[in-house]
Amino acid sequence: MIETIKYGTLRWSHIVRPTEEDLEILKDQYHFHPLDLDDCRSVINLRPKIDVYDDYYFLILHFPSFDSSETFVDTKEIKIFWGKDYLITIGKSHWLVKDMFSQEKSGTVAGKKMEIGSSDALLYKVLERLMKETQSLVEKVEKAVDSCGKSLFNRKAEKTIEKISITQKNVVLLNTMFKPQIALFNRLQSGSIPGFAENMVDYWGNILDYYQKIWDMVEDAGELIRGYSRTFDSLQVNKTNEVIKILTLISSILLPLTFIASLYGMNIDLPFARHPYSFVILTMGMAVLAIAMIIYFKARKWM
Repeated sequence: MIETIKYGTLRWSHIVRPTEEDLEILKDQYHFHPLDLDDCRSVINLRPKIDVYDDYYFLILHFPSFDSSETFVDTKEIKIFWGKDYLITIGKSHWLVKDMFSQEKSGTVAGKKMEIGSSDALLYKVLERLMKETQSLVEKVEKAVDSCGKSLFNRKAEKTIEKISITQKNVVLLNTMFKPQIALFNRLQSGSIPGFAENMVDYWGNILDYYQKIWDMVEDAGELIRGYSRTFDSLQVNKTNEVIKILTLISSILLPLTFIASLYGMNIDLPFARHPYSFVILTMGMAVLAIAMIIYFKARKWM
C-alpha cells in the first residue's frame, strides 16, 4: 500500500514490500524505467547505486540494523525515487524509514510536521536520520570490540571466542556494506549529481562527513578486532604449549619409574629382588631418580 504525506506541492510516499498493483501505479503515474521497477521487485539485496534520468534519480542504499536479539548486524535496503516534487521510499520491512514516515504522518495530523521546501531537503532529512542511527549502531559495535579486548585474558575461552567471532562478523559486514557507497555520496557532495534545489552542496557535504566518520570508525574497529583475534590465538597457542610442556615433563619423569616398576613385576630373578628391604631400596632409588631428573630439568630451565 502506498502512503503519502503532502508538503504543499511536495509529496513523500512510502511503500513497504510493494505489490504488483503498487508498481503499476508508480509506472502509470511517474513513468519510471522498467529496470528500476524490476529492482523494486527483487527480494534479495542489490548493489548500492544511483541511476540518473532526465526527470528523476533512483537510489539503492544499504544501512545496518541489529537483529531482534541485538547481537548480529543485518543489512537493511532502501530504494528511493527522487524527483523534483516527490520522494518515494521503498523498504522490505518495517524499519527506521517507516518509523520516521509514521512519526511524520502523526505530526502532520497534529500540526507538527517538518518544514520541507524541496525534495532535496526531504532526502537530506531522511539520510541525516539514517546516518545518526548508523553512527549510534557503529558506536555499539566499537564498544563490543573494546569488550573483546578486555576479555582476552578471561579464563573462559569459549565465551571469548564467541564474542570475538560475532564482533568480527559484524565489523566485516559493516565494512562490505559501507565501502561501495563512499563513491555514491562523493558524487552527491561533488555536485556531479545536481539534484533539484540550489545551495545543497553543504548539506550533502555534511552527509559525506557523517559517512566518512562512520567509515573511519568501522576501519579502526576492523583493525582492532583483527589484532585482538590474533592476540587471542597466540595466547591460546601459548597456553596449549605450556600444558603440553608440563605433561611432557611429567611423562618424562614417570617413564623410567614405570619401566623399573614393570621390570620388577616380572617373575625373574633381578638384583635386590629377594632382599628383605627390596621395596624400600627400590622406592628410594626411584625417588632419587625422580628428584635428579627434576633438578636436571630446572638446571636446563625446562621447568
